[in-house]
Amino acid sequence: MSSLPDMTQANVTVIGDVMLDRFWSGASRRVSPEAPVPVVNVTGLEDRAGGAGNVAVNLAELGVAVSLVGLCGDDEHARALRACVESAGVRWNVMPCAADTIVKLRVLSRNQQLLRVDFEEPLNHHANDLFLRYAQQHLADADLVILSDYAKGTLQLVQSFIAHCRERGTPTLIDPKGSDFERYRGATVITPNLSELEAVVGTCDSDAELVQKAEALRVSLDVEAILVTRSESGMTLVRSDAPAQHFSASAQEVYDVTGAGDTVIAAMAGCMSAGLSMQEAARYANHAAGVVVAKLGTASVTPAELQHAVAADTSGQSLENPSATDTLSELESLRAAGKRIVITNGCFDLIHPGHIHYLQQASALGDVLVVAVNDDDSVKRLKGPTRPLNGIEDRMAVLSALQAVDYVLPFSEDTPADLIEKIAPDVLVKGGDYTVEQIAGHEFVLNRGGDVIVLDFVPGHSTTGLIERLGE
Repeated sequence: MSSLPDMTQANVTVIGDVMLDRFWSGASRRVSPEAPVPVVNVTGLEDRAGGAGNVAVNLAELGVAVSLVGLCGDDEHARALRACVESAGVRWNVMPCAADTIVKLRVLSRNQQLLRVDFEEPLNHHANDLFLRYAQQHLADADLVILSDYAKGTLQLVQSFIAHCRERGTPTLIDPKGSDFERYRGATVITPNLSELEAVVGTCDSDAELVQKAEALRVSLDVEAILVTRSESGMTLVRSDAPAQHFSASAQEVYDVTGAGDTVIAAMAGCMSAGLSMQEAARYANHAAGVVVAKLGTASVTPAELQHAVAADTSGQSLENPSATDTLSELESLRAAGKRIVITNGCFDLIHPGHIHYLQQASALGDVLVVAVNDDDSVKRLKGPTRPLNGIEDRMAVLSALQAVDYVLPFSEDTPADLIEKIAPDVLVKGGDYTVEQIAGHEFVLNRGGDVIVLDFVPGHSTTGLIERLGE
């Protein structure tokens, strides 16, 4: 799979409801004689940044330079929250106000949440023009702005923030709350979960209905995209310039969904601010969600964890029977991010060491390796009626599992010339006894200033030879 983008040059400002997530934990061995509830002997206390603070911490963990803007009290809980945020490398630009800092206290035993107690008061009165001017001071250097709405009142003037960002040409991503999505009009991306979306558009009984209703909402709100998080059903991205894209859930184990939405919007924003397309950013966000739900409480994802999650997905999602439009869009985004794209092609009926060595060499010539594979009818025309031994889906699955390979695409013609022109690679590679002039698509690549390279297969290895030996 393609490498995780470098986010260290990105600069994101998070504005929203900040709160302290406090965890008390201990053993529970008896039921209270006063009421049918467990008695927890508290032996551990941990504080974490919650709400918009958790979004900011998630961004910082990914390497993004991030500033946190919000409202909180001038109290012990605010000092604890600031310590959590600053220890993660986040710039603290939260304005103190007369209200108490919001606290969510969770009581745990044996890593299970038994109770949550909230301490909060509305912040609407404090989210005034003074706060608006204060917050706008911290938007000047932002590549992207996240508005993290937990319906506590900090984003009372959310339309003013959106208008300010649009005027500056700064993308805005919003994690919405409530059923009044009109207040988010003009944002770049909103990221509701399915329940939040259905509260606005009504029940969605199928993927098609979900896409239809989300698209209608997207148009009515004048937003570029809606990313719907759907728990075990994954995510759906509906945007203005491409067909809707569904992402299968990547979580291997769901342990705690607390703060998962924060991780999704942080990963989406980090990848977008690093130059990736919305679709590719959504893929990484989907994998990030799969990592964080396996952790307890509000948590974040490191670049190493995210890269490992992507690498562990042997189908690569982008390899899992993608539409040509989606894959071409991804490749274009990678090219825009400065990635060097390499393409090769073949039947790949029985993968042997010669293929492995050849694909590794091809991969080393650039950043992204695309393998174009003859479909079954095309193989029959080239190799005869007894071939292929393995169908196109099996051959693509095996190639997708190889570390050297980033994308696999089938083609039905006798040569991949048309596909090569659509992909417009920087490097065209072929293995075997070919000259450059014999390689399909060579003229197109050379005319664009690309390279056409012939690599040798490892001697003594061929699919035909393997089949002949099997028949002995």
